[in-house]
Amino acid sequence: MYKAIARRMVRANFEALSRGDWKAATENVSPNVTHVFPGANAIGGERHSKEAMERWFARVYRLIPELRFEVTGIAVKGWPWDMRVAVEWNDHGKAADGVPYENEGAHWIRLRMGKATYIHAYLDSEKVTEICDRLAAAGVEEAAAPPITS
Repeated sequence: MYKAIARRMVRANFEALSRGDWKAATENVSPNVTHVFPGANAIGGERHSKEAMERWFARVYRLIPELRFEVTGIAVKGWPWDMRVAVEWNDHGKAADGVPYENEGAHWIRLRMGKATYIHAYLDSEKVTEICDRLAAAGVEEAAAPPITS
């Protein structure tokens, strides 16, 4: 039963992200979450707080305002006090300059009593770097900013 609840929660979070509602997707995040997103770009890096993760999401949706996820698989292991969740997904949308974007990847998430304490994304980070480089060349300063870390 707990695993089914975790699957529903994770699916609902990706549905919220697809609506652009990243605030809803961060409701069940621990204040001291570790959030890792690969890449040597403005969206890459590692954060160690919910506040930094929220600033990161705000940046992501400024640079890629149209972002939609299709969850293709969710696996859950563990007990409510220490669960591991793997989420496989495809995403697509448009960057701030209107150029289409597609990627695929997975997230590894650790939940403790329903709160995400560790989130690590695995994806083709070069596709994200291409967006940042293109937007930076077009004069979008935030696309060339250093990663948000904490």
